[in-house]
Amino acid sequence: MNLDLTLYLVTEEAVPLERLLTTVEQAIEGGVTLVQLREKKSDGAVFHEKAKVLKKLLDQYEVPLIINDRIDVALAVKAAGVHVGQSDLPITAIRRIIPESMIVGVSVSTVEEALAAEKDRADYIGVGAAFPTGTKSDAKVLPKGMLKEITQSVSIPSVAIGGIGLENVSLLRETGIAGVAVVSVIMEAQNPTLVAKMFREIWR
Repeated sequence: MNLDLTLYLVTEEAVPLERLLTTVEQAIEGGVTLVQLREKKSDGAVFHEKAKVLKKLLDQYEVPLIINDRIDVALAVKAAGVHVGQSDLPITAIRRIIPESMIVGVSVSTVEEALAAEKDRADYIGVGAAFPTGTKSDAKVLPKGMLKEITQSVSIPSVAIGGIGLENVSLLRETGIAGVAVVSVIMEAQNPTLVAKMFREIWR
């Protein structure tokens, strides 16, 4: 399974399962290349059940499933990878308990964090927040030029996240990122297929 980070969809926890599956499927039809299941408040059983059902859907489209934070859930459903933050289990520890083939992504907001992630063999970094965002209340917007600086400091691919919409995604084109991660703009769209297609058009 190749790692195409062009249009990286991060799910919203509050969305009921049926709607989650419908939205994700429509988004994939529009060009989403990777899906991260992000659950911050769910207990293990709920998270596992969602992950299992979502993976079954994604497998039909050969789209990788990334699990946010929970390495146990990722292993249990044989997800393509995990994505962790700076306060989660270190990448070196994660690498010891996951299969060699599993993808590891890590959130960074400084050059130092990016370099450390690369050194610890992360497969990609999520860099943000690119713009003000309502999805993550504690996310600080990166200073001007920082996204580009972080991206160019490492050789592993980076994905921009945070407040990215159709109106500002073109501003990121010159930064050298491999793709964009979006949440509400697709998860809350009336027509996820159309929104995903529009992202792909602008990005091209």
